[in-house]
Amino acid sequence: MIHQTIYNVSIALCLCTLFAFVFSDSPEAMRDLVTDLPGQSGVRFRHYAGYVPVDKKHGRAMFYWFFEAMSLPNQKPLVLWLNGGRPGCSSVGYGATQEIGPFLVDNKGNSLQFNPYAWNHEANILFLESPVGVGFSYSNTSSDYKKIGDEFTARDAYSFIQNWLERFPAYRENNFYIAGESYAGKYIPELAEVVYDKNNENSSLHIKLKGILLGNPETSEAEDWDGWVDYAWSHAVISDEMYGVIKRNCNFSSKTTWDVKECKDNVDEVVKQYHKIDQYSLYTPTCNGNSTPSSSLDSTRFRTNLRNSKMMPRMMGGYDPCLDDYTKVFYNRADVQKALHASDGIHLKNWSICNDDIFDNWTDSKPSVLPIYKKLIAGGFRIWVYSGDTDGRVPVLGTRYCINKLALPIKTSWTPWYHEKQVSGWLQEYEGLTFGTFKGAGHDVPSFKPSESLAFFSAFLKGVLPALSP
Repeated sequence: MIHQTIYNVSIALCLCTLFAFVFSDSPEAMRDLVTDLPGQSGVRFRHYAGYVPVDKKHGRAMFYWFFEAMSLPNQKPLVLWLNGGRPGCSSVGYGATQEIGPFLVDNKGNSLQFNPYAWNHEANILFLESPVGVGFSYSNTSSDYKKIGDEFTARDAYSFIQNWLERFPAYRENNFYIAGESYAGKYIPELAEVVYDKNNENSSLHIKLKGILLGNPETSEAEDWDGWVDYAWSHAVISDEMYGVIKRNCNFSSKTTWDVKECKDNVDEVVKQYHKIDQYSLYTPTCNGNSTPSSSLDSTRFRTNLRNSKMMPRMMGGYDPCLDDYTKVFYNRADVQKALHASDGIHLKNWSICNDDIFDNWTDSKPSVLPIYKKLIAGGFRIWVYSGDTDGRVPVLGTRYCINKLALPIKTSWTPWYHEKQVSGWLQEYEGLTFGTFKGAGHDVPSFKPSESLAFFSAFLKGVLPALSP
């Protein structure tokens, strides 16, 4: 049973009445209203789900799930949340129902529980399954799936935002932020750059982008790889000897480093060690189920991808190591798909939390988005980055190496930040960027530290540092 947040009922009903009026001129929006989600009890905010076309000629459409803010949605910002994956993983499956959404999947996919730390306390939250081929998003042109890469994804996401705002015009004037984690560390700056450039070209389609928030983000290939190796050694996952061989033979700044046998073979040995535990969360158990993504990725396939791609391969995990299985069950239910307007409830879509074919066919990935960081900083946008410090896949060390490459002046030196009178992590404020850590959190930080992450998110939106004293 979903626990209800405490509201003033009369005010909430007034808000619902107000927004029914606001959206009365958008029949498409009202058709997307979710009214009978299985497992949901009465909440005082509206949520919508469905498809938005991004390319009618090719038949591309992207699936979204949108939650109004719990109060004053007309005044609070609009936040687009993106998950990454290898790439190829679902923001609905991860962000919406494992991390920051108001309804978290529970009990092996058979029920929901209310999330008291949902981010729609502070903002209107829009989850997007991106690119097409992920989750319920699709293209009717099969060749599209052979063209997907960073630029393709950014263009489609921008088209989605513009078309979504046509369906929900009341949010056109709300401040807009983009947030997410993992490979979205590439998606988010690239999309922000497109929005920035398009805003300068066409004022009538202006999107009020104010900033970006990135969690355990893939950022710059060389620094991310160096941090991955250093973290594995510093956390006793690999031996001194293996570490020494990698440091002597791998130059992750070089395009030919994977041609060096001693480098590739020993990096593969690191992967084998990580197969024994949850790389995304070093100190929690692994799932004992039979179909979890972390157990299905064999080292032979990993080596093939490693040789043929400059992208960092992906192995999934999480705080409850079986949550991926639960979400797969939930989103493949006929009643759930019908309630979310993903299918008619009869001809069901085959939903998966990650699509390996997306990664296998990825056509382009920028080696570094740090030049985009510089461009956005110069444009005056707010940039916050955070890391769960027990994540081995995109570890805090790599992110620190990336930020150090920017050589930004320091405004607030490395210091603890607090939540409920306890140290929640450490942070450093630079000119143009704020970096924070979450003590004891794995890759999907809100799953591990829900209350702390909500406080951090609130501080980000306000543009003030979280508490620096108890």
